[in-house]
Amino acid sequence: MTDTPLRLLLAFDNRIQRDRDQPANFLHRRDRRFALDCQQQGVKPDVRRWLAQMDRLSGAGEPDPAVTREQRTWQRISAGFVTAGAVFGVITMLGLLFYEGGQRINVTVFLAFVLLQFMLALATTIQAWIGWQPWRRLVHKLFKGSPSPTRAALYPLLAARAAQAGGLAFATAGLLTLLVMVVVQDLAFGWSTTLNTASASYHTLVSTLAQPWGWLWPAAAPSAELVDATRFFRAAPDAGSTMPERWGQWWPFLVMVWLVWAWLPRLLLLFASHGLLNHRARRLLARHPGMQSLLYRMETPVIDTGYEHNDATDLPDTQTANQPGTLPEAALCICWAGAGEQGLPRSLSSIKVPCHQAGGNATLSDDEAVLDKTAQQLATMPEPRMVLLTRSWQPPTGELSDFLAAARARWPNPTRVTLVPLAGEPDQLPAEHLLAPWLRFADRQPSGFVTVAVPAGQTDSEPQS
Repeated sequence: MTDTPLRLLLAFDNRIQRDRDQPANFLHRRDRRFALDCQQQGVKPDVRRWLAQMDRLSGAGEPDPAVTREQRTWQRISAGFVTAGAVFGVITMLGLLFYEGGQRINVTVFLAFVLLQFMLALATTIQAWIGWQPWRRLVHKLFKGSPSPTRAALYPLLAARAAQAGGLAFATAGLLTLLVMVVVQDLAFGWSTTLNTASASYHTLVSTLAQPWGWLWPAAAPSAELVDATRFFRAAPDAGSTMPERWGQWWPFLVMVWLVWAWLPRLLLLFASHGLLNHRARRLLARHPGMQSLLYRMETPVIDTGYEHNDATDLPDTQTANQPGTLPEAALCICWAGAGEQGLPRSLSSIKVPCHQAGGNATLSDDEAVLDKTAQQLATMPEPRMVLLTRSWQPPTGELSDFLAAARARWPNPTRVTLVPLAGEPDQLPAEHLLAPWLRFADRQPSGFVTVAVPAGQTDSEPQS
């Protein structure tokens, strides 16, 4: 099936319902990684790509089977309406055209039934527009459970589309039956009413109904003479003074009345209900509560707070096996996300180590350029070493982890990276609780690739908190 707005909405709503059982930290990392991949590929991270990525991650590689089952259920409901509409259309038209030779087929009854069909078509559309669900219990039984608010908002439109499809099948079957009956049987039409209605008034009515096609098919617009000649009364049902061929001249008008005022409205309203359903699906998708959360996760960097538990009564794990070392000598330096703006540590500034800017406000292309340039410089060193300056009060982010992963793939092996979380002043020591997330971050990197160090520090000053 194609990714219609309806299918996208159902698949997105189903995915959001399943994500409710996942930890928030996992969802944030997953969706932020997806947004960064899209940015690197130069594409917009829209819902269609996100759902395709979720299908690949889940191992299915195919559209959500639950959504497919739900759409097939609605297709079966529509097929049931169409089948029932076609059967009742044939039966109804045979009833309207029942003729035994003694009594004329009353055109007035035929017009009244066409008016009823027109009103039912409008009522179905209005019911869908206002969201009324006359068959709510039946729908809930079919889908075995209470639907989500998003699905509940779609059910009136889906039911209305199925009803319009059934109405169109009813009108089509009735039109075909009318044409067949005209061919295979000699039908006699006339008009009559209990009210005291003059022939001129009745001619005005039928002429008004024939306005859409009267200019194209004059024979389908009854003349005043035909109206006057084919009126019959209870006292004189045979109307022997009327020529027999006159009784059959109503059929073109009746065919066009059924086509224009019963069949065509159902067709137009079926297309309208389909368009309204897609429009409502787009609006519900844009306003879905899960959409706002997804956009936030994709736009916000992932921050490692050291909290590894799911129970809110637990405290974050702040224990680390490693301790920070001292700042080693290095020939290259990268300032991450604006670190070092207040100045470099004395051991780096004294030997004028060149520093490259990366992360933060830098774009992915800027980071790629830094990786390429430093890779060339490190390749000329016998012992490649890199110092990466960060701000100690800003916990590690997913972007930094991705940057180091890309660096490890490009820099010569074995390159050693030393993370240096800086305090407010470049030569002061950061507080221990600020160093703990960086030590845990280094532990998660490949063995021996990343270590943490601090400046020599001013021994006569207290660490910043």
